[in-house]
Amino acid sequence: MPRVKRGTQHVKRRKSLLAKTKGMMWGRKSNIRQARIAVLKAGAYAFRDRRAKKRVFRRLWQVRLNAALRPLGINYSSFIDKLNKANILLDRKVLAALAKDHPAVFTKIVETLK
Repeated sequence: MPRVKRGTQHVKRRKSLLAKTKGMMWGRKSNIRQARIAVLKAGAYAFRDRRAKKRVFRRLWQVRLNAALRPLGINYSSFIDKLNKANILLDRKVLAALAKDHPAVFTKIVETLK
């Protein structure tokens, strides 16, 4: 049986691993053992934060809406309650964008609810 040399696969695997750690600091970008750990951690954090991002943005929209609603004499929770009762199907993202970029339109929406 002929001898099989697997050096190319070994080098390719390590090379792709180091490509994933490009831009990392210290030994993580050049040391294979540290790079492997760094890639695993980075993947775990990326997975976790794709879900956390949704929560963070929803909180941001709530804060923006509350800040825009307070000068108009209404707070966030009662505004959302009135929106649901009036069957207005605008989500928090759209409402926050309206409050930030088109305050006149947002004020009209609030006035219709009062």
